[in-house]
Amino acid sequence: MESSTSSPALNTAAPALPPAPRRSPLRWLAGFGFTGLLGLAVLLFWLLAAALGPWLLSHSSAGAGTSNVFAPISAAHWLGTDYLGRDMLALVIEGARYTVGVALLATLLASGTGTTLALLAAASGRWTDATLSRCLDTLTAIPSKMFALIMVAGFGSSVPMLVVTAAIIYVPGAFRIARSLAVNINALDYVTVARTRGEGTLYIMLREILPNIVGPMLADLGLRFVYIVLLLASLSFLGLGIQPPAADWGSLVRENIGALAMGGASVIVPALAIASLTISVNLVIDNLPGRAARERGAR
Repeated sequence: MESSTSSPALNTAAPALPPAPRRSPLRWLAGFGFTGLLGLAVLLFWLLAAALGPWLLSHSSAGAGTSNVFAPISAAHWLGTDYLGRDMLALVIEGARYTVGVALLATLLASGTGTTLALLAAASGRWTDATLSRCLDTLTAIPSKMFALIMVAGFGSSVPMLVVTAAIIYVPGAFRIARSLAVNINALDYVTVARTRGEGTLYIMLREILPNIVGPMLADLGLRFVYIVLLLASLSFLGLGIQPPAADWGSLVRENIGALAMGGASVIVPALAIASLTISVNLVIDNLPGRAARERGAR
């Protein structure tokens, strides 16, 4: 009689891989380090000030002057007063709406346009690439401040014009960075496979190239933001930026420059606000978790 015992069936299926652990927000923030977190805190403070500050402060504190012109820092005026006796704290908070808001809008427009044109240039072919590159090189040849002065002199100084002018100035830089990344990715094998199976240009741009350049372009967006903040502040200091009765930080420095000899806080405070914003953005960029990990791996 044959034995009824049977050998167990072999399981040839490959074991399922466990899902990749998701990084918690706290662990992601810890990757910034101390200086990165410090910069992130200052940056979030100014973003909240630009978004919520004008509604939290009373309009009378910024609009109405007192008899104390260029008053020093005190309990009544935490950051002193300006040349009309207005509270500098309220003016700086309201000025953040223009300095941060206009610069952020112009940065998103410049980086978005430059990245889109770079993806089109990399995915469409040599003639489109050459045409876009040569056209944007002509803008690069014009000094940024000279171009801004020409635009303001020709079309006037308004918030939409400042946004468009700053965006046009920095589109070529964003295009060159994004194009250098996109061209290298476009030559990789998986992009060639996608073309072979009949995928269109839009699919190549959005699904194959764009996800692989998002990280570097976010870092470049931060640098563009700093450049645009400084450009707009310099235009306002020359009287060609935000016009009264509105005022950004550059306008506040220009209006109160007469108090510089007396060491007035009305000049120092908006200048420190510009410095703190630009430095905080640089600290965040330099301490991005992904960048720090790549540097540790390189060592």
